[in-house]
Amino acid sequence: MLPPYVDGNLEEDTWSLVPWEGGFVEQRPDENTEPDHQTKFKILYDKHFLYVGIRCYDSEPNKIEKRLSRRDGFEGDWIAIFIDSYFDKRTAFGFLVTAAGVKADILESNNGENEDESWNPIWYTKTKIDLEGWTAEMKIPLSQLKFGATKEQTWGLQLMRRLFREEERSVWQRLPQDTPGFVSEFGMLQGLIDLEPQKQLEIQPYAISKLETYEEEQNNPFLTGQDGKFTAGLDAKIGITNDLTLDLTINPDFGQVEADPSAIALDGFQIFFEEKRPFFVENKNIFDYRVSPSQAGNTFGFDNVFYSRRIGRSPQGFPQTEAGEFVDQPDNTAILGAAKFSGKTKDGWSIGILESTTARKYATIDNNGQRRREVVEPLTNYFVGRLQKDFNNRNSYIGGIFTTTNRENLNEDLSFLHKSAYSGGFDFKHQWNERNWYIAGNILWSHVQGDTTAIIQTQKSITHLFQRVGAKHLSLDPNRTSMSGTGGNIQVGKVGNGHWKFETGFTWRSPELELNNVGFQRQADDLRHYNWIGYQTLKPDNNFRKVGINYNHWSVWDFGGNHNLLQFNTSSWQNWKNNWFTNVGFNYSPIQYSNYALRGGPRLRLSPEISFSNGMETDSRKKLQLSIFQNGSKAMDNSNKSYSIELGISYQPLNALRISAFPEYGTVNNNLQYINNITTHNGITYLNGTVEQKTLSMSVRLNYTINPNLSIQYWGQPFISNGRYFNFKEIKDPLATSFENRIISYQKNQITLNENIYSVDSNIDGTVDFTFDNPNFSVIQFRSNLVLRWEYIPGSELFLVWSQDVSRSGDPQLTLFNGLKDNIFNGEKPKNIFLLKATYRFVL
Repeated sequence: MLPPYVDGNLEEDTWSLVPWEGGFVEQRPDENTEPDHQTKFKILYDKHFLYVGIRCYDSEPNKIEKRLSRRDGFEGDWIAIFIDSYFDKRTAFGFLVTAAGVKADILESNNGENEDESWNPIWYTKTKIDLEGWTAEMKIPLSQLKFGATKEQTWGLQLMRRLFREEERSVWQRLPQDTPGFVSEFGMLQGLIDLEPQKQLEIQPYAISKLETYEEEQNNPFLTGQDGKFTAGLDAKIGITNDLTLDLTINPDFGQVEADPSAIALDGFQIFFEEKRPFFVENKNIFDYRVSPSQAGNTFGFDNVFYSRRIGRSPQGFPQTEAGEFVDQPDNTAILGAAKFSGKTKDGWSIGILESTTARKYATIDNNGQRRREVVEPLTNYFVGRLQKDFNNRNSYIGGIFTTTNRENLNEDLSFLHKSAYSGGFDFKHQWNERNWYIAGNILWSHVQGDTTAIIQTQKSITHLFQRVGAKHLSLDPNRTSMSGTGGNIQVGKVGNGHWKFETGFTWRSPELELNNVGFQRQADDLRHYNWIGYQTLKPDNNFRKVGINYNHWSVWDFGGNHNLLQFNTSSWQNWKNNWFTNVGFNYSPIQYSNYALRGGPRLRLSPEISFSNGMETDSRKKLQLSIFQNGSKAMDNSNKSYSIELGISYQPLNALRISAFPEYGTVNNNLQYINNITTHNGITYLNGTVEQKTLSMSVRLNYTINPNLSIQYWGQPFISNGRYFNFKEIKDPLATSFENRIISYQKNQITLNENIYSVDSNIDGTVDFTFDNPNFSVIQFRSNLVLRWEYIPGSELFLVWSQDVSRSGDPQLTLFNGLKDNIFNGEKPKNIFLLKATYRFVL
């Protein structure tokens, strides 16, 4: 067979070797009906490539939407082919192209529940618009697909088309609105004879030139106003077999990755940020092991046994210094190398192994020209192993995970770190009745080791708080050098075949569970039960394309038997006939107690609370799109209230240009905000106050796509959050029903402020009982990225990057706008990073 030339033209004689396949049906909004315009396709293959030709009929080709974007933009009209070459009915490789010729690729896993858009295989495609509509031609290397060695291959196959102006999806194989999955509904591609599995071998070296400028600090030898460096590294992708791939990275640099959005939290818990570094993002679904997944209440949110941002984090130590000394503290821990072995075999084994080593990092201390170095992060090795096995005709799986963290030579200054940490678990899922019903669960354990300093700190951390007053089921052991804990989750539910869905389950975490060495965990000592039921429409009507209504509730206890939370929720979302989206939700919490609010103090009663959320988005296909989202909460006795609102405006004046801005304003008024636990001659005073926190930010984006391989992107976010404290008080009876009976407020003659320090004379005897710093704060930041990206040949890229960062403390008495103006626009010189990064992808 003479291979077709990929130019979007399907008139070559080669395409006449096979007949057209069609018969697409509408998937949404009106499922299982004739689509507005039909689609047909052909598939050819040779020893190394799969060729796909697609004809998308359109009676009005002048209305075909050709919006430009970067790769994976999914803008305008598009067509996609999904291939389940494992034929496991759970995993698929998706190749998508828009009418404008923009590529997108998706790795589907867990029957479509997880989508990995970071997967970027090398493949080729062209599109062409003519009088009959438009055509797409694809050339997909077999090395980018995974399949076993058999005489005749049988693969799962699905094609999906988006007709932009009608916001219509049509598919080759029917995909009901109430289907329990995506990949399991594919049709079959047969007749692939004598295909040889291809071993993938790609090497991608990179080089970076970097210049950093910032405000010079007088007499500080480390802050001279400018730094520069040149680095190089290597990424590689090696096909051990067709099914299993080894990814390597040596001295990786992620300078082109967008900065994290600004955030501040007053609850004491760590803030979760999404992973954005390409090496860790790609195939991350294989390593995913959520601690307590559920449909109800977003139970524990982002908690996961593996949180890749622990690898390469900022150093956790800080050197001992004297007055007049200057410190050069590294921003991040260098990743010396990492390897990832992953894939899925024809027999249904999913395998993921990740090994990474981060460097020992030193801080340099200068004392009048005399310099010394101190270790602030030890040499550390991280390992994650994940395994799953499909069985029962791919309707069930069992799996496991195992992680280790090992640190070398912890000196006295780093004795607060664990010497080693281990975690592991087993998970399963069984589906029946055509996958409409399921039972799933997991169990996990953790074990950490270190000297007594490390284990004491773990016991006293906000995740555990073993020192909690009144927690009889806990005890702080100062002699421990290890700690082990367990957790788990079990759930039963229905997800398909009709309007109704439901899930019920139970989850637990022992007080000793500790995952934060290479995982993410906010709380331990938790038992909870949850229920969720949902209703969805299956056909559009005169007003809506689709509507969903949900109800759920959950109840929480600790291992001491205390009932800490009961919460009810109802919500609904609506996709209107004009393609607007709206949603509304309400929560009611009649029972609320916190084991964490007093940071080791007694369990604290919180007042019953109601909250709401709602939003609206106009039609995303329009050149101008508007949105509004808001949420708020209010305690029934007015002891706490909050409100936030985010507006959005996106404008696309040209197919190549999109501009968006999302201003957000939030306010919190909390009469019981923790400040400190202070030891006095009368015992421990649990100091709280009323805080008025106001936050203002705005994310701005500009995307200009010159062509599918050349684009300019800008992101910027000014951010300010002011907190003002007053009406200081101490906890008197933490479990009192009435808010007034829980506290004792200080009167004016009991507390004074002098030079930003408060003095408290609680019994008004003329003697100061204790002092504390003024807790008022103002956090101001401006972060931005300007990136020019050019994919000059498939898989090889050039980046030009300008990043800017302003992070300062301001005057909390100023208004938000004045604080931004004085510190961002009229302040000192910002930190700028200019970066040139070039990569070249060798395909061998």
